Amino acid sequence: MKFLYSDTQDYVDPGYDFLNDRNSPGRERYWSDVYAHELMEPAPYDGLLVAMSAVRQAPGVAASKVRYSTREEQRLLRDGARKFLRYDDIRFKDAMLMGDCGAFAYANHPEPAYSPKEVLEFYIEAGFTHGVSPDHIIFDCDLSNPSENEVGAAVRRRYAVTLDNAEAFLKLTKREGMPFEPLGPVQGWSPNSMAEAAYRLERMGYGYLAIGGLVPLKVDAIKTVLSAIRARIHRNTKIHLLGFAKADSIHEFTDFGITSFDSTSPLIRAFKDEKANYYSEGSDGRLAYYTAIRIPQAIENSRLLQGIKRGIFSAEDLHVRERKALAELRSFDRGNSNVSVTLEAVMDYHQFLIRGDGTGGDLQDKALGKIASHIQRTLEHEPWKQCKCDVCRAIGVEVIIFRSSNRNKRRGFHNLGVYHRHLRKTLRETA
Repeated sequence: MKFLYSDTQDYVDPGYDFLNDRNSPGRERYWSDVYAHELMEPAPYDGLLVAMSAVRQAPGVAASKVRYSTREEQRLLRDGARKFLRYDDIRFKDAMLMGDCGAFAYANHPEPAYSPKEVLEFYIEAGFTHGVSPDHIIFDCDLSNPSENEVGAAVRRRYAVTLDNAEAFLKLTKREGMPFEPLGPVQGWSPNSMAEAAYRLERMGYGYLAIGGLVPLKVDAIKTVLSAIRARIHRNTKIHLLGFAKADSIHEFTDFGITSFDSTSPLIRAFKDEKANYYSEGSDGRLAYYTAIRIPQAIENSRLLQGIKRGIFSAEDLHVRERKALAELRSFDRGNSNVSVTLEAVMDYHQFLIRGDGTGGDLQDKALGKIASHIQRTLEHEPWKQCKCDVCRAIGVEVIIFRSSNRNKRRGFHNLGVYHRHLRKTLRETA
């Protein structure tokens, strides 16, 4: 089973100055920066996935989250995705490089944003090893398996257009001499409808299926879907799980013959989760999670800035508390302070992220109490000292500080590495 990371242009400045919070002299975005697979050895994933909607504006979709500039898109297509992503080292010559449409970008539109022909041309120009036919997401999955006549016309249309596109896409790919391995996307409103879609795709000639629409589903629902699909297709037909948000539960899916899956979850949780920001390998063989210690930059954090502008907080006072929290945490890391003193300094500053939010003193105190208990556990366990990954060895305690993109993304890189090791270990144990 291979773990693919979905590219969101996540890279860091290798020479970032953590003490002064500034980029290295002369740093140029992208050109000076490094990806996780350049910063860490071994690479923290088995391949990369690039969504077309992240590279090219979806026609008629104003809200499309395009992450590439026009110049970057042109360079990716001119040089190829592997070279653009600096994934062309000899170590990665056999690694998967998958393209998909990024159907979430146009999920609210009646038709897919890209035609099979346009997608095919994009995949060929970018030099992907694998490519998913353009699909249209069906979000609702009814485990009671309603018939086709019991679902709305819009759902039936999405189902039909996904299969029609897959058929046209496969014919075009064969006509071009199969320059990459095509994947047929499975969408549906129920386990049975998804199993039927998988069966039809296999009959078309697809040997690799990409299961979509899994993001909102719980673990048991995904198992039900996969059981239904596996019962209808050949045992050798490969399966990829698109945007698998339940990656931490991968040990529950080892019996379904999963060939690959993609997820951004380990990196995203580094800075978007309320408390599970830092991954660690637990003594029980499962993943353990720790809360990062929030010490934001006083004059850059939006919540603190609002408090300053409204006259609730003093900028000078916040600066003093911010510097004290950082100094105390670094002193603790060197063994020159203890948990209680460090926690007090951190919370003395952190309280201003909660105070003034309008919830009332009692609720604020309760929230601060929960946060303090999470941070205390992080301080007591000092997980960054136990980790031997390239990130933690290089920057030490800075990895646990929730502050600035260069720290937060490095923590995300660390999470990817821990998760990748955990996956490999899980697969060995279940082999």
